[in-house]
Amino acid sequence: MRAETLAAFAAPRQINAGALSVGYVELGARHAPPVLLLHGWPYDIYAFADAAPLIAAHGYRVIIPYLRGYGATRFLSEDAVRNGQPSAIAQDIIAFMDALHIERAVIAGFDWGARTANIIAALWPERCKAMVSVSGYLIGSQAAGRMPLPPEAELQWWYQFYFATERGRLGYQQNTHDFAKLIWRTASPRWAFDDATFDRSAAAFANPDHVAIVVHNYRWRLGIAEGEPRYDELERRLAEAPTIAAPTITMEGDANGAPHPPASAYAAKFTGRYQHRDVGGGVGHNLPQEDPQAFADAVVDADRL
Repeated sequence: MRAETLAAFAAPRQINAGALSVGYVELGARHAPPVLLLHGWPYDIYAFADAAPLIAAHGYRVIIPYLRGYGATRFLSEDAVRNGQPSAIAQDIIAFMDALHIERAVIAGFDWGARTANIIAALWPERCKAMVSVSGYLIGSQAAGRMPLPPEAELQWWYQFYFATERGRLGYQQNTHDFAKLIWRTASPRWAFDDATFDRSAAAFANPDHVAIVVHNYRWRLGIAEGEPRYDELERRLAEAPTIAAPTITMEGDANGAPHPPASAYAAKFTGRYQHRDVGGGVGHNLPQEDPQAFADAVVDADRL
């Protein structure tokens, strides 16, 4: 990682946006076309530390926020509900774009970040110029989350069921570092990351709202935790599994150990210009960090579809 990239990631900027003070990093010229990169769980902005400068070198302004519950991002009010439901996270990014006076952007992400990009592209299509979505179409609903899956598929979601219990909440609170490291290993079984790489990202999980946001997210998805009424209409629209018209490239690593659908299951959800790319070489769930060149190429190419 280059010195200027390290410096930018080590000293995130802050901006008030909606319910949050958002911590974020930015590379590239301020008036260049914007690209938003969105991380997932249990990851952080460093997932893009190698891909971001590659994208910026193509003439883009690359902006990478910490999601609610991660890193330098904080709620502005102590009384705010620590809500992890997907539509709330997407609304955060819309507010973040508004605060930065960004009308449209290329939006790319993985895990929670890909889901957030999907939601924005579906519900606010005027804000999404193009999209890169690792693991494809990830919009879901509480109704879908209540439906049982085949046993082997259920096994992959073990942590979701763990978080549904008070023991799971306490366990994640007490063992956040080791829990997240286990997810990294199982989700990317062939990625030989070192302790320093993991610890750099794990610092983001010390956010005081992290455990509450993560646990609520998975409990909400199972339908055992309530969301906030102000997001009900957004969730109603998402439950209809809307199509996405934005130019899109979906991606999948050949060694993704996390639950993910086959590309054939979601290709029809993308009604605009569309490509799917499989990435080989033992790439797992954290595709942007494991193969930053492939991810950066996809971002640039999606904008040119």
